[in-house]
Amino acid sequence: MNTKLVTKGFTIIEVVLVLAIAGLIFLMVFIALPALQSGQRDTARKSDVSNVASAVTSYTNNNRGKFPDTAALNTQLGASGSGTDTTYTSLSTNTTDVTVNTTATAGTVAGVSDAKIIVLKGMKCDSVAAEGKVIVAAGTTRQFVVVTQLEGGNKTGYCLDS
Repeated sequence: MNTKLVTKGFTIIEVVLVLAIAGLIFLMVFIALPALQSGQRDTARKSDVSNVASAVTSYTNNNRGKFPDTAALNTQLGASGSGTDTTYTSLSTNTTDVTVNTTATAGTVAGVSDAKIIVLKGMKCDSVAAEGKVIVAAGTTRQFVVVTQLEGGNKTGYCLDS
């Protein structure tokens, strides 16, 4: 009498192949995740720049055209704390320092670092470069720019005109 030996289960090759495919999927997720988070933080930074520009415009309108200094703008933005522990009620946690420069000159703005926003009175955006550098041109006395550094694109500068 002939009997067939029937075994149930997977061969070692099948198991290794499935594990390899699962490993590749996890690897792709872990590689893509930081880029997605960086993009989300950059979106929050752009929103913060827009909120700062709105606060400057609001302050100027409410104070008969007077441009805010750093202290007045920080009050307008709901700042609390000091130094790197500063938090703003109207901004994301990606921003820890907002500074106003009322005596800016045209050219390259080099001091823009991560988590910092600078407001420059009398300027307009010209171009942006890597490492947070922003090039501004002279504008009218009523114009201003708000600049920051983004994570993506080799830490490109970001500039918003009034």
